[in-house]
Amino acid sequence: MEHQPIYSNQGGHYGISNPGYVPTAGGAPAMFAPPVADSQGPSAPPASMFDSMPGYEGTVAGGGGFLPPPMPAVPTPQPQPGPEQPHWNIPSISEDTARDAFVLFASSKCCYSSAPAKDGVITDMEAFNTYRYRLETFTESRSTEWSHEPYSGQTVDAYAQPPPGPWDIPAQAPNFFLNGKKTIKVPYTSSVKSCHSCVGMGRQPCKDCAGAGNKVCWVCNGSGYRHGDDRCHHCSGRGRENCSRCHGQGSKQCDVCCGKQQLLVYINLTVKWTNNSDDYVVEQSSGLRVDNLSKVSGKELFRDSQYMVYPVMGFPDPSVVNAAQRLINDHQARFSQTSRILQQRQTIELIPVTKVTYTWKGNSHLYFVYGNEFKVNADNYPATCCCTIL
Repeated sequence: MEHQPIYSNQGGHYGISNPGYVPTAGGAPAMFAPPVADSQGPSAPPASMFDSMPGYEGTVAGGGGFLPPPMPAVPTPQPQPGPEQPHWNIPSISEDTARDAFVLFASSKCCYSSAPAKDGVITDMEAFNTYRYRLETFTESRSTEWSHEPYSGQTVDAYAQPPPGPWDIPAQAPNFFLNGKKTIKVPYTSSVKSCHSCVGMGRQPCKDCAGAGNKVCWVCNGSGYRHGDDRCHHCSGRGRENCSRCHGQGSKQCDVCCGKQQLLVYINLTVKWTNNSDDYVVEQSSGLRVDNLSKVSGKELFRDSQYMVYPVMGFPDPSVVNAAQRLINDHQARFSQTSRILQQRQTIELIPVTKVTYTWKGNSHLYFVYGNEFKVNADNYPATCCCTIL
């Protein structure tokens, strides 16, 4: 008659009683390896675990996307006059400033000789100052998801009264144009459920030993002997040793309910505040790449901050006016459907760009000084060496 391992939950943990011990030649009982037991619950909570809450019918575990906000009453803003055109056709820096910036640039490069920067003769300085328009839209978005935690006597309030709507729950926003995030437990959605992972037992079979509490001895490979009739001293001839993961218990505390057997199930509301920013830089024909200008600041000529800004009107550069109209329309279309617009801000900066031509060792070269930080771009620096790291 063949004996089958019997799974039990005696003493508060999963174990195996196996009546099928077979005596070995040395008299020590050899232990059969138990089959792998599948007595765990599902890894993800089943949909039936979550109640249907009015106003939250589409909420699922893991989140279900952003919730559209209620339609705002959009005010009619008044056009703002544009700033006057500055004098931007002359270099905004002196020759000494241009040289000092170049020397500092060369000294910051380990493979650059400072000779061209110090000894080169400046022959021409030409301004290519440009405008940068920036639109920032500060939004609030809300999403919900079912969550759970071990139940330890927390308040259970589901169905005590209807829960407030996701956009009716107060949440204090951070300062405008600063990103933030806050998670709020939705009132009147909390209930107690049996843990899905351990099926309400509080413990789970050890995966390393399949709930047996022991494994094949690694010294004798389960035979009980090492050489001939020499009994294995590691397992005392049993052929198996206690599982080190569960310390021979055959089970471990459930990771989901932490041994509590029950879970508090509720809806979490996640509120995110995001500053969405887009720039437009007027193209200039100096030869300096526009992406370099993203790393510097300029002189602010215009700033407008309100709930909803109106496109800039009357600015001397028509490309800036067109960019403002395009970006404002784009932000309205992108963000108003999935989030609430709290504030907008638009700015126009004058970014100084100076193209400097100089001679060194009889050859003509050039570099750019740009931004309030006097950053330098010199792609073809005439005195570089090859650095090799051994």
